[in-house]
Amino acid sequence: MQGKQSGRTPKRAARKVSCDQCYFNVNLLCALELSEPCTTFRPSEAQLKPPPQLRFVFRQERRTRAAWSFPSAQEQAALHA
Repeated sequence: MQGKQSGRTPKRAARKVSCDQCYFNVNLLCALELSEPCTTFRPSEAQLKPPPQLRFVFRQERRTRAAWSFPSAQEQAALHA
């Protein structure tokens, strides 16, 4: 089985990151002095923009009058008179 590859895809080598590439360090927002990037590392190219919000679409106004209704008092009186 030396000539055949397994079904797995080869892993890429992890890109080496440093604090100099971190968004927080580039924008002078980092207060940590660590020898390696911390867990909050974000690439400075990302600009940390939030995802766009969905647009709010107003629904059409509902009918003010129901499609069916109970008979009025006069109509009920006429039915039972």
